[in-house]
Amino acid sequence: MKLLVTGGAGFIGSHLADTLLAKGHSVVIIDNLSTGKQKNLNPKARFYRMDIRSPRLLGVFQKEKPRIAFHFAAQADVRKSVRSPQEDADVNILGSLNVLEQCRKHRTQKVIFASTGGAIYGNPFQLPTPETFPPEPISPYGVAKLTVEHYLQSYLHLHGLSFAALRFGNVYGPRQDPTGEAGVVAIFAKAFTEIKRPVIYGSGRQTRDFVFVEDVVRSAFLAAKSRASGIFNIGTGKETSVRFLAEELSRIYGSGLKPRFAPLREGELERSFLDCRKAKRIFGWEPKVSLTEGLTRTVRWVDGRK
Repeated sequence: MKLLVTGGAGFIGSHLADTLLAKGHSVVIIDNLSTGKQKNLNPKARFYRMDIRSPRLLGVFQKEKPRIAFHFAAQADVRKSVRSPQEDADVNILGSLNVLEQCRKHRTQKVIFASTGGAIYGNPFQLPTPETFPPEPISPYGVAKLTVEHYLQSYLHLHGLSFAALRFGNVYGPRQDPTGEAGVVAIFAKAFTEIKRPVIYGSGRQTRDFVFVEDVVRSAFLAAKSRASGIFNIGTGKETSVRFLAEELSRIYGSGLKPRFAPLREGELERSFLDCRKAKRIFGWEPKVSLTEGLTRTVRWVDGRK
């Protein structure tokens, strides 16, 4: 099949493109390389350097006519969304609408959307949190992702455009950028590699659902194969504190460095982990990579880049 991956030069999108190509599909990548990297691009894919908000997106769809669109391009930094909510909405809402309109006009069969399982629920009282829990995002990023989910529901009912909105936990693994503000695993790993103390914001007792990128990519592939439309949590169903994460990475590195603490940042959640039984029931997905294995593989990649 001809498949489109927006954000295909990014952390998750590039892994997804590699997997789709390995399975024999023809892959088209759209990425403006604002955070994606040229080195992540698979040479077997057809690449368009383009912003998802661009009117030139029409020409790509006219030429390529993708059967399925994996929409992974985004402004993905929660704290940046707090600082610049209009910019976040411009990319994550209006950019996504541009993609959906082209899918509608060119008869794309299904959209697989990279949503968020942390930011969309806010600080839920039900843990692990199921898809049925009322979303209460506290960041503009979470609001934008929820808005796109509503648009997807609308396009399904109005135009018959099938979709799967995958609410990812905290995705980590090789290729995650350790120099940005998002991606605590990559940031901590970089600190230990450079023999620096990692910084924990707040007490470190805040928890997240850390899911390895390989498992996330497999969920997108299985969701695309399924005929089901809807919203699906993609995580491990386990909560891990930021403090424990630092301790586990310190153990893997064999480092005696202790983290230093800084004030909690605006928009941070207290606890977050996901009930992912629906994805298993509907399209047979469940995580396979343990936290220890995933962290070890990530550290191996970080060390190999030096």
